Amino acid sequence: MENIRWPRMIALVDMNAFFASIEQADRPEWQGLPIGITNGRTGTCIITCSYEARAYGIRTGMRLKEARQRCPDFIQVPARPERYATVSTRIMAALEAVTPLVEVFSVDEAFLDLTACQPLWGSAGHMGRLIKQTVHRVSGLSCSVGVSGDKTTAKYAAKLDKPDGLCIIPPWEAQQRLAPVPVTELCGISRGIGGFLAERGIHTCGDMKHLPIGELARRFGNPGRRIWYMCQGQDPEALVTHVAPPKSIGHGKVVPPDTRDRAVIHTWLLHMSEKVATRLRRHSMEACEFSIGLRTSQGWTGDTLKTPFPTQSGHSIMKLCDVVLDEYWRGEGIFQVQVTALRPQPKGQQLSLFGGDTRKVDACNQVMDRVNERYGEFVLAPARLLKRSDMPNVIAPAWKPFGHRKTV
Repeated sequence: MENIRWPRMIALVDMNAFFASIEQADRPEWQGLPIGITNGRTGTCIITCSYEARAYGIRTGMRLKEARQRCPDFIQVPARPERYATVSTRIMAALEAVTPLVEVFSVDEAFLDLTACQPLWGSAGHMGRLIKQTVHRVSGLSCSVGVSGDKTTAKYAAKLDKPDGLCIIPPWEAQQRLAPVPVTELCGISRGIGGFLAERGIHTCGDMKHLPIGELARRFGNPGRRIWYMCQGQDPEALVTHVAPPKSIGHGKVVPPDTRDRAVIHTWLLHMSEKVATRLRRHSMEACEFSIGLRTSQGWTGDTLKTPFPTQSGHSIMKLCDVVLDEYWRGEGIFQVQVTALRPQPKGQQLSLFGGDTRKVDACNQVMDRVNERYGEFVLAPARLLKRSDMPNVIAPAWKPFGHRKTV
């Protein structure tokens, strides 16, 4: 069986408690101890935790207070997203030595298409071990690897033997292995879709064969068809190895709950405006439309506003934020802010007969960006941002180690 060539071979690499493992590697005195990562020293929610902490029932999303009740020796560790991104980038680059077909699924997960590599590297077991060795060599960390004939089954396999595991489900066994698995355990099947299936008596992947594929297709379109095949161990989706041009570039932050101080809200919006502007400049892009949002206890308030001319200036974006504060905010408590550039375009693509001369501003921004790239984010910044220590960065869910998504 080891020598049988698979028609398709996909691996999923899943780092084990990635952020916590990096902290334990960097601080050997924490190895074997229950640690948890929070968003800065003032963070109250667990982002992730070590396996030693999980043994006490501590989990992602738990409040720090409850974690300490469960484990008095629990160690809170402020997140270092730049460090995690650096290690992840190193791992993803090293995986390309195994196969050039790598899809970065998240900061701590990647799919590898190993189909064409079989004559070079051999069996699924050998390639799984090679992947684990490669990850450990460049990072000193362990990972779990799942190998199967499609993306969904490979991802399911990776979580069956954690931490530091290797699970192989040959494609001819995938349907049988998935049959007793609840459909909601598969990646991409949300509660909403799960409820739709449950109403039709579909609770496990094996039940899916009793539902015509057309019924899912009528309700959910092509994603519905894919779900039907996923449950059969035949997910047809190919790896996505490129990053599409951005449809938007945005940054958001959770602020201290129920913030009503206009000066504080203004500072957070300025922070987001400058981060968006910096990313636009980094990728030589600009935009006219910006979505400015404030989340209250009743939902989001704000609007999509336009600048007179395309811009990549934080000052111009902040002017729109001031409009939102003046015209949409009624003093209610704020829980989150969001600033997003919509439909960004390459800088200079749209020539203006009436736009002002921005050469001095552009030159100033270029100097500021070079200083910040060398010495750290916002070493040079508007004065109001100099005391933003309670605004730690986070890794965006759509983070990639290259292109416009390489951001924290």
